[in-house]
Amino acid sequence: MADKLIIVESPAKANTIKKFLGGSTKVVASMGHIRDLPKSKLGVNVEKDFEPEYINIRGKGDLIKSLKKDAKAAKKVYLATDPDREGEAIAWHLEKILHDDAKDITRVTFNEITKGAVQKAIKNPRDIDVNLVDAQQARRVLDRIVGYKISPLLWKKVRRGLSAGRVQSVAVKLIVDREEEIENFKPEEYWNIYIDLKDEKSKKQFEAKFYGKDGKKQEIHKEKEVKEILNNIKDAKYIVEEVKKGEKKRTPAPPFTTSTMQQEASRKLGFTLKKTMSVAQGLYEGVKVEGRGTVGLITYMRTDSTRISEEARNAAKEYIVNTYGENYYENRYYRTNKDSQDAHEGIRPTYADLYPDSIKESLTKDQYKLYKLIYNRFMASQMAPAIYNTMAVTINANEYNFKANGQSIKFKGFMTLYVEGTDSKENDEEKMLPELEEKQTLKLENINPKQSFTEPPPRYTEASLVKALEEKGIGRPSTYSPTITTILDRRYIEKEQRQLIPTELGKVVNKLLIENFTDIINVEFTANIENEFDEIAEGKEAWKQMIKKFYGPFEKELEKVEKELEHVELVEEVSDVKCEKCGRMMVYKYGRYGKFLACPGYPECKNAKPIIETIDVPCPKCGAKVQVRKTKRKRNYYICENNPASCDYISWNKPKPGEEWNPEDVQEIEKETKKVRKTAKKKTTRRKKASKK
Repeated sequence: MADKLIIVESPAKANTIKKFLGGSTKVVASMGHIRDLPKSKLGVNVEKDFEPEYINIRGKGDLIKSLKKDAKAAKKVYLATDPDREGEAIAWHLEKILHDDAKDITRVTFNEITKGAVQKAIKNPRDIDVNLVDAQQARRVLDRIVGYKISPLLWKKVRRGLSAGRVQSVAVKLIVDREEEIENFKPEEYWNIYIDLKDEKSKKQFEAKFYGKDGKKQEIHKEKEVKEILNNIKDAKYIVEEVKKGEKKRTPAPPFTTSTMQQEASRKLGFTLKKTMSVAQGLYEGVKVEGRGTVGLITYMRTDSTRISEEARNAAKEYIVNTYGENYYENRYYRTNKDSQDAHEGIRPTYADLYPDSIKESLTKDQYKLYKLIYNRFMASQMAPAIYNTMAVTINANEYNFKANGQSIKFKGFMTLYVEGTDSKENDEEKMLPELEEKQTLKLENINPKQSFTEPPPRYTEASLVKALEEKGIGRPSTYSPTITTILDRRYIEKEQRQLIPTELGKVVNKLLIENFTDIINVEFTANIENEFDEIAEGKEAWKQMIKKFYGPFEKELEKVEKELEHVELVEEVSDVKCEKCGRMMVYKYGRYGKFLACPGYPECKNAKPIIETIDVPCPKCGAKVQVRKTKRKRNYYICENNPASCDYISWNKPKPGEEWNPEDVQEIEKETKKVRKTAKKKTTRRKKASKK
């Protein structure tokens, strides 16, 4: 019989904790949530004050029996689930199920899985924080109501299986809005004039850029203006008007929050949000390190705080001073955003002496990359700023002004270890200028006028979308990854070279939602809802009251929309393809995998087929049409319409008349498309069987 029973979410976390505690302690895993709302119905009793109708999750019956048995045998049960709202809710559900079996049941939390943190938590148990549980319940119930009430409208008007969600629909809207900005963007012409100048003393050449006239900044929009300036400066003397020397400091970025870790892992490592969170979860729960056993390598990875403990601060100081020297250390405190849930620390390594390279052999490739990123970011956050020597020079040519800026690194500081990535093209590289003096004359080497055009805003990437969601107050650390995963899985958006692009299906769904649910699919509304969840977590608002306040107007809007849409059919786009079975002109429909052709005579005629794109170049082998298809990784390839019946032509490259093709492509393409073909074949077989019945 165990004196203590500790329940955590995962086996990995359980294994890490076991080694810190005595033999009379048993550590088991709940495998995440054990109770939830039913999938088959709303599961919220609207008539009875929005009471959730929780049920035990299917397939967890044996696990629940085992937990009950262990709880009965233990003198004390500790619920040690994650230190956030979701973890608090899991603990609350466990307490509800084990209440009749456990003699004494209590709650413990720790931000890092280290011996000291775990033992301290066991010595300082607490009650379950009902406010945190209520905040999670409010989110779960509200999202269930929105999803289960709006989704059926999408099923009727677009297709079955679609879903609407409070946060996911706003994320789709941001992506669709950005795409519309890009499509409607009208580029504007502008010019820059660059000059290459030479310092006769040092014989060094440098570049200056046109600034303006008589000290006032001037923008150039037309070639005519460029010619006027060039005529005025071609025979001018280039004289140094002003030289400003100074110093510039660059300070390090704070320790990671969930969103900044996701953004940086995307930029620097090419990780998806889902992959980043999965790898981080493994590092937090524990990795078997040679010579140390199973070790939790990082603090809890779902946080929007940049605060760090004094213990961690001291460990960072010791590492920095011993590795780089006293002048590289600077004790830093970072201000946490006013909207942050400051329950625990920023993301950092748990042991400063476990350097990334010293444990590389114990980690997978991805674990090593992310651990190194977290380790270096944290250590750099406690280092001295980088210092640059700067020089800003103004050069006059008649009444026109040119400017040149240069900088050189004086002290690398934190940049010795880590430099934060950005989504922009700007860089902070060194650009040296010769030692120039005021009133000095320079020699003109070259004039280079350059025409440019303004560019549309860039498409979102996973990293920049997370940044936008965070800045607008939409969602929280735990929601970013599942939100983007959901809208990708639903085929509302797709990813091309890391860019997020709305699909036709995504545009159709977005249009229907914003035209009919203006308040729900609204950035400000969604952000305000998040603030209300925070109020509930702080005990300032009752969660059922918040749901009641939301539900009244929502129900009226829903009834109004249902009546308005009752006799409205989405206008289907008619193709120029005739249905070979009944002669009607086929229409474009939207399915899980995008656009396809279907007969409008459904259900009398069930004919449907994929849209096949062809190119205007004939097959190099047999002269038939060449089709463009995509692999499961969305990569284009080209295949003869007679493949495999009578022609084996297939290639990665678009064919050119008379061009030789590479037969080695065949094996590689078939490997990438085999799974897609196999799945399609199974679906066709199932459809045929169903139609026979």
